[in-house]
Formats: sequence, C-alpha cells, structure tokens
Amino acid sequence: AIPGRDFVAAEGRLDFDHNEMQAKIEVTIKAVPRYETKDRFRVLLFDPQGGLKLDTHMDGGSQRNILTVTIEADPESRQRVDRVWNLLQAKWQRSKVGQANWASQFKEALYVNGGQSDDDDEEDSDTPRLWDYIGHGITVPWKLLFALVPPTDFCGGWLCFYVALLMIGFVTMLINDLAALLGCVMCLPDEITAITFVAMGTSLPDTFASKTAAEQDPYADASIGNVTGSNSVNVFLGLGLPWMIASIYWAGKGYDEVWQARYQFASGLDFLGPAGRRTQGFVVEAGSLSFSVAIFACCATVCLVLLQTRRILYGGELGGPARPKWVSSGLLCGLWLFYIGISSWKSLSEEGGFSCR
Repeated sequence: AIPGRDFVAAEGRLDFDHNEMQAKIEVTIKAVPRYETKDRFRVLLFDPQGGLKLDTHMDGGSQRNILTVTIEADPESRQRVDRVWNLLQAKWQRSKVGQANWASQFKEALYVNGGQSDDDDEEDSDTPRLWDYIGHGITVPWKLLFALVPPTDFCGGWLCFYVALLMIGFVTMLINDLAALLGCVMCLPDEITAITFVAMGTSLPDTFASKTAAEQDPYADASIGNVTGSNSVNVFLGLGLPWMIASIYWAGKGYDEVWQARYQFASGLDFLGPAGRRTQGFVVEAGSLSFSVAIFACCATVCLVLLQTRRILYGGELGGPARPKWVSSGLLCGLWLFYIGISSWKSLSEEGGFSCR
C-alpha cells in the first residue's frame, strides 16, 4: 500500500492509563477502486516506557511489535462489478450480432433475391430469372432505403419499431402526394383518387403481408386480422389524429377570410351556429361519403357471407380445392371492382363528369 493513496499515514504516542489493558489506534483507509488486488501496510509499536513490555512472541521481538494490515475489496462491490461487467459483455455481444445483421441487410438489398446461395450442391436453390433482375433493378433504391432500419438487436427492438414507423409514414406521405398529382393530371375527383390510387398504394403492403401470413400460418386469423387491424388504424388513428389536430388549430385560430367566405353561409353547418354568426371550426364536407360507405358495407357483408360459406363447405376461410379458390378470388376481386365502379359513378354524377378545374 502507498501512503496518501491507500491510507493516511500517521504516527504518535499511545498512552495507557492505570489498569488499562486495551487502547485503539485509528488508521484511515481511503476508498480507492479495488477488484482483485490486495494492499498491505504495517503498524509498528516500539519504544515502550513506564514499565511496559512488548510481547516477545509477536512479530518484531522485544524491541517492537509489527502488525500487518491487509486491505481487500468489498465482496459486495466485487459482485456489483461482476454483474455490470457481465451485462456489458452481453450487450456488447448483442451489439456485434446486431451490427452484423445490419450489414447483411445492405448486402441482401444489393443482390438479386437477397444474395441467396447458388451452389451447385443445393438442388433447391432458386436461380434468379429475368423478372427477378428486372424487379431488383426497379426496387433496389427502396431496398437500400429500408435497409437503414436497424435490426431488432438494438434497444430491445424498439429502435427498429420506431424507425420502421417513420419509414412507413414517409412512404405513405409520398404515395399520397403522387396519387393526388396523378389524379389531378387525369382530371379525377379527389374521391375517386382516394379509393383507387391512394387506397391501392397504401394497402398493397398489407396485401403482401397478409399473403405471407396466409402461407406461413396454419390458420387464417393472422392474415384476415392483419387487414382488419390495418383498416382500424387507418380509420381511428389515420383520421382521428389529424382531425383532432385540425380541430385544435381552428379552435384557436383568429378571423380567417377564406373560411368566412366558404362556410359562413354554407348549408348544413348549423351546428356551428346560425348563418352569419357561425363560430370558426374545422369542416370536412362529406360529399358522396355516405353512399360510398353504404356500398362498402354491402360488399363487406357479401365477403363475410363468403368466408362463412367456405368455412362450412371446405372447413376454412383459406385454401381448399383449386376451383373454389379461383371462384372465391374472382368474386372478391369483382366486389372490389363493383365498389370502385359504383362509387366512381356517384362521384362523377355529382361532379358533372370528368373536368379539370
């Protein structure tokens, strides 16, 4: 041990009163980091006076007594250090695995079919075809973009979850803007653009996810539940959150000439007050929404009847003989086309046909 670092060096006189058999020597041990090391220092008793004698059987003989003090690490502190070290080691190993997985995402994004092995020894290996190369050339920028999403090895998967949400939001916003521009160029009303291009662009990922779930899961719950859950998010969160923000904005906004000119004397807004004295608020005109929702409800009812019929006849909503599968698929696609056709007809009849304004 080193004086000043491990302990406070001290010296002095130790006095004993009459008939006193014990006395204390206080030495200050400094709190320094220790794990496996042991430090030692000595306490020396020498020059006894007044008839005192030193124990000759102790270390040092008759002239002095020597006490060796050993400073050891606290067992509880060692256990805490061990736990922290083991935790850091485990996290470091997971981080190394996560970094390797993250790097593999970029490698798979750059190669056709994810760079699967084409070894001659593997009979089942899929050799890329012409369409695979064409599709890869079209989608490689998107693959590289989404490879930025970190794997689930970091932060317990939460980092992957939030970054994926940001990516989904970005793609949804991009698809919505591009679909709106396409509808504007084609002179389509916003209602038709919403139920065709926007709906297809935002629902295709759900379609592929449901297809994958249907192929991998023995039951139809995951694939059908994915569709209903996605639509629930679209309706409750996709509409509710923006409308709530817009309502708060308009509730706190001052006098607006555009709103006054458009809604102050418009019909159907009596809930905002009588015409001419209406309170400004967030207004969304329904248009042909009620008719479209009614047609959708009818098509959804036919779809549910079809699923129940398949359960009775074939023992499940998915699968079964080839011919009923094609008939069911055709019927469902027909319902979709029927919904789009009737809703588009209603919207165009109200808008006065195709026109660019």
